[in-house]
Amino acid sequence: MSDRVVTAEERREDQDFDRSLRPRKLDEFIGQAAVKANLEILIKAAKGRDEPIEHILIAGPPGLGKTTLANIMANEMGVSIRTTSGPAIEHQGALASILTNLDDRDIFFVDEIHRLARPVEESLYPAMEDFKFDFVSGKGAGAAPLRLQLPRFTVIGATTRQGMLSAPLRDRFGAVYALYFYPPDDLFTIVKRSAQLLKVDVDDRGARIIAGRSRGTPRVANRLLRRVRDYSQVRAQGRIDEPIAKDALAMLEVDELGLDSIDRRILRTIVEKYDGGPVGLDTIAVSVSEDPETVEDVYEPFLMQLGFLARTPRGRVATKLAYDHLGLVKATSGQPRLF
Repeated sequence: MSDRVVTAEERREDQDFDRSLRPRKLDEFIGQAAVKANLEILIKAAKGRDEPIEHILIAGPPGLGKTTLANIMANEMGVSIRTTSGPAIEHQGALASILTNLDDRDIFFVDEIHRLARPVEESLYPAMEDFKFDFVSGKGAGAAPLRLQLPRFTVIGATTRQGMLSAPLRDRFGAVYALYFYPPDDLFTIVKRSAQLLKVDVDDRGARIIAGRSRGTPRVANRLLRRVRDYSQVRAQGRIDEPIAKDALAMLEVDELGLDSIDRRILRTIVEKYDGGPVGLDTIAVSVSEDPETVEDVYEPFLMQLGFLARTPRGRVATKLAYDHLGLVKATSGQPRLF
């Protein structure tokens, strides 16, 4: 899974590349217009009152810009940002160390905040509400409760699974925003902007091919641009047009809807081996040599977003759209056949 070119998860090879392409101001951020408008109001209001921004929760699938927006808010406010992730804060002492080193109005960004350990999460409650940190000093009979005063700061939490947040933590965020997959026009603008920053020669038709196969995700768009750039450098003197983009993506086995080989294997397994379903998740996973959790969490969401799969009480079912995309038709005998 980690080798998939269309995965939205951040890979080590993406980090420096993505960092160089991230916008630093809100007006440079492309897409998510409603969220941008609300954040602009929050920033201007907080700066006008000389207060920290209220705590913000940003939810959405990987690769849509949650980390980018947190860094933009720090830049717009003129403050520092401390970035960590939920699993990285292993105990209350680690949280205390971070919070006590923040300055007034700084931003504390917690990625995958739904994965905070429960004791750490409970210590964060008074910090978010009253800017105080409670802890116990010493052990046994000599233990004494203490309270530290913290600077006024802002927690920005990012999550890919908002439903996994506990209600007490979710209620402590003053603003909750959801990011959605990007339409092709926004991705086209992102590809053109990234190409300009990377000094890549790409025409509009080539950029639209890349954007259309990016699964609604800027991170995927930038990764595909990088791969197509390498291909064009070797095969086309560095220029990306429509034929070169199509050839490069065909070599990567990414089709016109952004499906890769494993996506198509899952669909063909359901359609060809199990007559379109219903078929159980475990059966699909064994058939494609993947874990059931990986199939459910990584592969299925995009197939369902396209309308290719449906979940029923009896299992997964391939829709007519899936048959059409694969170039198959369900025969009266129950077996698929080629057009």
